[in-house]
Amino acid sequence: MITVNEYFDGKVKSFVINSSEGKKTVGVMEPGEYEFDTDTKEIMTVVEGNLSVYFAEDDEWEEFEKGASFDVPAKSKLKVKVEQDTAYICEYE
Repeated sequence: MITVNEYFDGKVKSFVINSSEGKKTVGVMEPGEYEFDTDTKEIMTVVEGNLSVYFAEDDEWEEFEKGASFDVPAKSKLKVKVEQDTAYICEYE
């Protein structure tokens, strides 16, 4: 079964896919600034567009473009800025 999640008044939407390889989400974000809480480790890949991610340990923002991936630690906060419609895939470990 595919589940749809909506956040921030519908500006962020994701589809949950459960497969033999584990849980993944495919989503889109409209321009804006968002903060998410994570339960498990995630690997996020930008499929289209770009986004900036705030890394607290470095106290700086880093930009990720189409094709780029980054790790999100479990039990952390993910802060992102999006300047154009952006699509992504999250893989959960």
